[in-house]
Amino acid sequence: MSRHGEPYRYKGVAAAALVLVTWAACLVFLLTVDLGTFPVWLVPPAMFLMTFLYVGMFITAHDAMHGSVLPGNLRANRAIGTTYVTLYALFSYGGLFEKHWEHHRHPGTGKDPDYHDGVRDGFLTWYGQFMRNYLRMPQLVGMAIVFNVLWLLLGLGLLNIILFWIVPSFASTFQLFYFGTYLPHREPPDGYSNVHHATSSEYSSPVSFLTCYHFGYHLEHHMFPGVPWWRLPAVRRRLSKGEDVGIRPLSVPEEAAYG
Repeated sequence: MSRHGEPYRYKGVAAAALVLVTWAACLVFLLTVDLGTFPVWLVPPAMFLMTFLYVGMFITAHDAMHGSVLPGNLRANRAIGTTYVTLYALFSYGGLFEKHWEHHRHPGTGKDPDYHDGVRDGFLTWYGQFMRNYLRMPQLVGMAIVFNVLWLLLGLGLLNIILFWIVPSFASTFQLFYFGTYLPHREPPDGYSNVHHATSSEYSSPVSFLTCYHFGYHLEHHMFPGVPWWRLPAVRRRLSKGEDVGIRPLSVPEEAAYG
């Protein structure tokens, strides 16, 4: 098996398509549903569902940055990644790509764009720095335009937009940061124990999926960045048994080869 996971080539596309179709269908339904007749008790689960699907949109784009949505096809991965981060929150795929691979080359160091500044390492202060590093004014202006199109031009309910578009997209950044950056990359009391400066969660596979699409298995991700999110549990199980996963682990630093 190659490190790009060729036998699983089209499963990545199928997983990506499932995330996109589910996200789009749920978003359209929830933005257009009459909240006057929508059961109040279903609102929180619907918001949690949309948050989870937004996380899936970003995780799919993340896998595209590693060339694992459609292994061996750089152009397709770039197109998929660009589509998903645009739908997520008008992010620049190129900008995210460069910074994400800097993160992989220099994890948990001053050169890591995802790491804290060495002083403000608490969750909220680190999160604030993290978001400032990625948000850009043109993106915020674009999101404001989209909001006004949804509300004033298309006439969608303001409460629908807030509950099912604004809040879930924003909440997903907390979920992604907490489970995908803060927990795995904060320095342990005894210091880092591997060159990736990363740890993995001990969650079961179902819980790991619900928290962040297995992104909590973060050491495995850094060791094998070409492995898509849905294969990380299998890789983790094989490593725990001392078995060969059939993929070459990457050292640090190693240049991105998927862009």
